[in-house]
Amino acid sequence: MRQIVLDTETTGLEPAQGHRIIEIGCVELLDRRPTGNNFHVYLQPDRQIDAAAVEVHGITNDFLADKPRFADIVTDLLGYLKGAELVIHNAPFDVGFLDAELARGEDLGVIADHCTVLDTLVMARRKHPGQRNTLDALCGRYAVDNSRRDKHGALLDAEILADVYLAMTGGQTALSLEAEVVADAARGGQAGIRRISRDGLDLVVVRAGGDELRAHEERLEAIDKAAGGAAVWRRLQ
Repeated sequence: MRQIVLDTETTGLEPAQGHRIIEIGCVELLDRRPTGNNFHVYLQPDRQIDAAAVEVHGITNDFLADKPRFADIVTDLLGYLKGAELVIHNAPFDVGFLDAELARGEDLGVIADHCTVLDTLVMARRKHPGQRNTLDALCGRYAVDNSRRDKHGALLDAEILADVYLAMTGGQTALSLEAEVVADAARGGQAGIRRISRDGLDLVVVRAGGDELRAHEERLEAIDKAAGGAAVWRRLQ
């Protein structure tokens, strides 16, 4: 299953008032494992950013002056999102802005025409009714490191949300090395077990000493007695 964890930063709170997207960050998950095939872009909004918004994300108009516009990247974005399930925290906000941006083009439809959407805020409220379910609160609840989040950032928040989502829906699913293998597969490599040549390896074998063997035998006798002669280790021997 292909999922895209997505977050945006904007010039303000209301697309109906002409506010625009200025950053999009996406993290790809394939069968619940990060692939490294992420999507990240800053955008020139052609309008001033609200001072309150700058306080939240720290992105300024000067920084965005030479960045592409949404129309410049929309084809790449929709190609990247096509057929995936979007995982978004407070999805109506981000989807509302994305739909407003798409409406400025011709025959682009809405986000729902290109992919499905899963709202992790709705999920969190069902799992933790009556509690705070902001992204920071969920990081604390699921022991996800958000120490780098002194300001909001679309890609950083998407990475954090991916960790929260995986923890909230089943815990850790892959170690970092496994994620690298999946990433290699996504780029055309071979997925599966990474085989290492044992040529030239001199493996050290440490065998149990006499005291350890006697202690082991005593422990087996105690287990065997407690189990009425049904200790599994004895049968294996």
